[in-house]
Order: sequence, then structure tokens, then C-alpha cells
Amino acid sequence: MLCSTCGTRPPARSDGRCALCAPTAGRARAQALSAPAFTAPQQWLRSPEGLAKAVVVLLAVVAVADLLAVAADINVRTLIDNGFDAGFGGGFVGVDQADADRADTLYAGAGVLQILTTLAAAVAFLMWFWRVRANAEIFDASAQPMRPGWAIGGWFVPVAGLWLPRRIAGGIWNASAQTNTDGTWREVSPAPMNLWWGTWVAAMVFGRFAATRYDQAELPQQIMDAASMMVVSDLLDIAAAVFAILFVRELTRMQGERAAVGLFPLNARL
Repeated sequence: MLCSTCGTRPPARSDGRCALCAPTAGRARAQALSAPAFTAPQQWLRSPEGLAKAVVVLLAVVAVADLLAVAADINVRTLIDNGFDAGFGGGFVGVDQADADRADTLYAGAGVLQILTTLAAAVAFLMWFWRVRANAEIFDASAQPMRPGWAIGGWFVPVAGLWLPRRIAGGIWNASAQTNTDGTWREVSPAPMNLWWGTWVAAMVFGRFAATRYDQAELPQQIMDAASMMVVSDLLDIAAAVFAILFVRELTRMQGERAAVGLFPLNARL
């Protein structure tokens, strides 16, 4: 009979191991007992409330900038309308140069203000969107249609950026809505999300079209028509900002309610 461990030497202990193998097995068992147990990385929820407040304030500032742009658009149209004589070869009459310069300055200044406020709001919104997406991964990873990185990258994909963020937002919305502790699936109307997304896409698409028409306008009537289109574009932008505020506030509230329930799975669909 040979050692039960190495099979080369005669056993020296009652358990069938030789003298050399017994200490080795003892040390291995001691090391196994003393080794710390593996612990999976812990995921932590982070409150989106602070970022949500910043987004709401900046979106309100965007709406104010849009109102100034509406005033600038109307001013341009009114100035041309008052000084335009259709029977005089399509020319201008009675337009004071100082008034024209002020109209141009107001229009350009409103445009710069719109760009700056929109950029600030966009950065804050993306930070908030990333935060709520990370929380949704903890709430219910199975409800997320795309990987977390798309919460940022999806906005910058040409053409597809018109619907990818909405798809991601839908997953966040569904995961944040699950507060039924009995595991039943809870449906919450996505109206705030759909209104925000619809007006945002409309404002972006129509805004680019109107801006192109304004840049290409040369004749007085063309400038007046383009200015009217810019008014509509800016009003759509105001609507998008308002609905975005409602969406941000509602989703932030939903995540607070979901976090209060606990981190145990609530994703069983019965």
C-alpha cells in the first residue's frame, strides 16, 4: 500500500498519507482557511437630485435666451416690413441705418446667448443622464436596451442620434418605475418622456432648416419669411426646454421612490 496523496511512499499516518505529504496537506488546508472570501464589487446608487436641479435651472435660462431670440426675430421682421416697398424694385425705403445695426446686433447677441446657454445645459443634462442610467443598471439591468456607455455616445451618432437616446431613456424609465415590492411589473405613463423627446427632435430639425433659410435669404421678402420661421423654431425650443424640465423632474422623483424601496430585485413580470 502506498501514500494516498503521492502514491510513491508507504503511508505513515492513519489517513493513508506519508510523512512528507501530511504537513503539505495541512499547510494547504490552513492557507485555504485563512484566505479571504471573494467579494463581488459593490454597486452604489448615487442621487441625481443635485444634477437635476442644475439642469432645471440651466434649461430655464435656455428658455429665457430663446425668448430674447424670438424678440430679435420679430424685430428684424418688423423693421424690414416697415421699410420694405414692394413697388420700388424690391428695395428698402425708410430704414434707418442705426435701426438696422441695432437689429443685427440684437439678433447676433441673442444667437450667441442661445449657443452658450444651450451648451451649458447640454453638459449638465448629459451628466444627469449618465447618473440616472447608472442607477437604472442597479435597479434592473435587464430593462436596459444598450450598454451604459451609449448614454453619452448615443447622442453623437449621426442620424441614429434622433432615436438612440430615446431608446436608452425608455430603459431608464422602466427600471425606475418598478416600486411594487410583490414583484409585479409597474407601468408608468411615458408621456413626459415622449413630449420632451418629440419637441426636442422637432426643434432641432426645424431649427436647422430655418437657420439655413435665413442664411440663404437675400431679398427682403425672403428675409421676412425666414425670420418668421426662426420665431417658430425658437418657440419649439422653448417648448422642448419646458418638457425637458418636466421629464428631468419626473424621472428624478421616480428614482428617489425606487431607491427608497431597496436594492432587492423587483423585475419579475407577472
